[in-house]
Amino acid sequence: MEKIETERLVLRNFRKHDAAGLFEYLHEPVASCFLSLTLKDNSEAEAEAGRRSVDDEHIAVCLKNSDRLIGDLFAVPEEDTFSVGWNFNPSFGGAGYALEAAKAMFVSLFAERGARRLYAYVEENNTSSQRLCEKLGMRQEGLFKEFVSFKKDDDGVPIYENTMQYAILRKEWR
Repeated sequence: MEKIETERLVLRNFRKHDAAGLFEYLHEPVASCFLSLTLKDNSEAEAEAGRRSVDDEHIAVCLKNSDRLIGDLFAVPEEDTFSVGWNFNPSFGGAGYALEAAKAMFVSLFAERGARRLYAYVEENNTSSQRLCEKLGMRQEGLFKEFVSFKKDDDGVPIYENTMQYAILRKEWR
């Protein structure tokens, strides 16, 4: 992918040296949808950074002044539609980095990659991602009851979560 620069951030392909930053937020993922990506140690983080470095679906979000990885975005193409999402190190929360990065990705997807539609799945209890979708101009299209399970209870029974779908069309993008 072409590197994208914003006022405070650089969006780029992953590199091997991003492993330490990736481990910081994937050793204990905050959002349950990322539990399957939990990293046990630095060697797993190195392998994951290596896997992510070979495609454009995973986008590293780094501080412009230090190149420190603070989170990632993804954009999975489905013809003229992209499934989008984000995962950020909670240590950097509340500073507007996720909004700044996602806006830059949306601009790129609409203007350079010809996206007609972007959509995101957000768990019903993930209010910060819901607010981010709304700040990006996305609208809630639906609520899927007991849509997916990321965890099991003490007896091994799946705990199903309600999931919201947000979307925005290119013609709605401001």
